[in-house]
Amino acid sequence: MTSNAELLRQLKIDKTNRESSGGGNGKGARVAWTAIAVAVALAAVGGGAWLWLARRPVEVHTATAVAPANAAEASAVLQATGYVTARRQATVSAQITGTLTQVLIEEGDRVSKGQVLARLEDNALRASLQAAQANAAAAHATVAQGEAQLAQSLRDADRQEALVGRGLVSHQAAEQARTQASTYRAQLQTTRRQAGAADAQVGVAQVNLDYTVVRAPFDGVITDKAAQVGEIVSPLSAGGGFTRTGVGTIVDMDSLEIDVDVNEAYIGRVQPSMPAEAVLDAYPDWTIPAHVIAIVPAADRGKATVKVRVALDNKDARIVPDMGVRVSFLERRAATAAATPKGVMVPSAAIVRRDGHDVVYAVVDAHARRRDVTVTSAASGDLRLVTSGLAAGDTVVVSPPDSLTDGSAVDTAAPAP
Repeated sequence: MTSNAELLRQLKIDKTNRESSGGGNGKGARVAWTAIAVAVALAAVGGGAWLWLARRPVEVHTATAVAPANAAEASAVLQATGYVTARRQATVSAQITGTLTQVLIEEGDRVSKGQVLARLEDNALRASLQAAQANAAAAHATVAQGEAQLAQSLRDADRQEALVGRGLVSHQAAEQARTQASTYRAQLQTTRRQAGAADAQVGVAQVNLDYTVVRAPFDGVITDKAAQVGEIVSPLSAGGGFTRTGVGTIVDMDSLEIDVDVNEAYIGRVQPSMPAEAVLDAYPDWTIPAHVIAIVPAADRGKATVKVRVALDNKDARIVPDMGVRVSFLERRAATAAATPKGVMVPSAAIVRRDGHDVVYAVVDAHARRRDVTVTSAASGDLRLVTSGLAAGDTVVVSPPDSLTDGSAVDTAAPAP
């Protein structure tokens, strides 16, 4: 019996060992899940860091693509400053004194030669014209009457001559008829001259009436409106401050040129017809081809300068009178347009090879944009001529890193050294 009871005890399950074993398995599961969570978190952090690094703007050095003419200025022998002036400029006024009834211009209007700019009050002059026309009409009527009387007297004289030949009237009667015809002829000449004088008076009255209409003397642009409706204008400065001497100012924009003051110590470097380049203060990146018209043979003793007239070879609406300008006088005339290299100059370091192509990265809206370009052997110092793919004024990346791709965000705060 004792041995059987012992066997039964050995067959019983030890709860202590089971609980101990079960607790060990739970702890291992918790450790495994913790490790997985840590790994996922690290992966998320790493992915976020990668995305942040990928999107962070790349710091790059930049330069500006320039036209070949702007790439070098070694041919400039002298620079001077001056102003844009107009050779044809007029303050238009009436030729008679009168009150303005219409002003048909505003600043900035383009006008043509002969266009009506303003009108003066013309009632009195119009009445004078009508009176002169009436006098002329009366004079011409008198001429018609004299012509009729002369014709009649000539017929009477012919009849008297015929009757004299037949012995029916005396010679005295025939002579009186001829005398009467000669009198009418002289009176007709007088009336004709009076009619001519009357016509001349009509012409004078018409001219005076035309003076009430102010017209443009040439094609141009209105730069100043000097009078308003109701004001008195006069070609003479009479009436004090209540009388205007002009209606407006017209400038012929095709006559614009540059007047520059050159120091008399360097005037020997300037020659007539010498090529030049002009840069307006308002548009410092715009170079305008020009040439010397003439050197004015007079010096300013106060400034020790000599005036030089410079013509603009290209006309543009952006050029207006009195603009400040800087002129570079060139040693030799620039090449003709046909021989001028086409394209832009960029630093050599901006051109890299990608996929077997010459590539330049342009900066557009703070992003790099890949441009496949055509590069020639023409160079000026560290600049290379690019004939296609870029335009003057484009911003390009200098020494782009290998990591830079099309569409990469860039930081252009650091210009090329």
